[in-house]
Amino acid sequence: MVSPALSLVIPAYDEERRLGPGLRRALDYLRERGEPFEVLVVDDGSRDRTREVAATFAGEGVTLLRHERNRGKGAAIRTGLAASRGARVLLTDADFSTPIEELAKLEPHLARAPLVIGSRGVADSSVQKRQPIYRELMGKTFNRAVRLLGVRGLNDTQCGFKLLQGDAGRQLAQELKIEGFAYDVELIWLARRHGWNVAEVGVVWINSEDSRVSPIRSSLSMLRDLLRIRWIHRHDAGTPKGGESGAGAGQG
Repeated sequence: MVSPALSLVIPAYDEERRLGPGLRRALDYLRERGEPFEVLVVDDGSRDRTREVAATFAGEGVTLLRHERNRGKGAAIRTGLAASRGARVLLTDADFSTPIEELAKLEPHLARAPLVIGSRGVADSSVQKRQPIYRELMGKTFNRAVRLLGVRGLNDTQCGFKLLQGDAGRQLAQELKIEGFAYDVELIWLARRHGWNVAEVGVVWINSEDSRVSPIRSSLSMLRDLLRIRWIHRHDAGTPKGGESGAGAGQG
């Protein structure tokens, strides 16, 4: 079996309405590129027809992975990363708030950074539909907390569009522990602990009004998980490197 050049990992929880259109666009785009690929949809214990929607694309290179119960976005990302086979792995949200075509912006940076993160916070980003003001304030507050943790030099850790060198991604999958929305920070923290560069690249982003992030419950959970990251990795070898980041990143 030919190994794919790219694995696309999509965590999904109650996404029956948004998953189908996004998958169709992604599959059409990936086929046009002319290189072998795989798409892994990780159903995180959905209560709706998410599994059935994903299954309709089974003949087009889409594999469905299932959690029997809802465990969290971080757990779904870990499952998808561990199961991937691609030389490169793209993580993206099921709503495709960042269009799949933005992959082309991230790829050139992968040669010098095993982890390339899409960003809404650098000069060349394009936020075409903004979040409500309270969500923007939540994001700014969370970013300050991220810097206190020691993850500095990045403007936006939470955009769901991230590209990894495949082997690096699968190694990180074995180390990830955070199962909620703060998995992004742990992913970056662990990459830097390995001494790897992290590149931040501006992308197009369009807010989806059907967000899975609860203003209060999710925010408290994310802050709790931030505090847990250093604690749960306290016995691991190595220490995170400082504020080095890649193209487009400002210093915090």
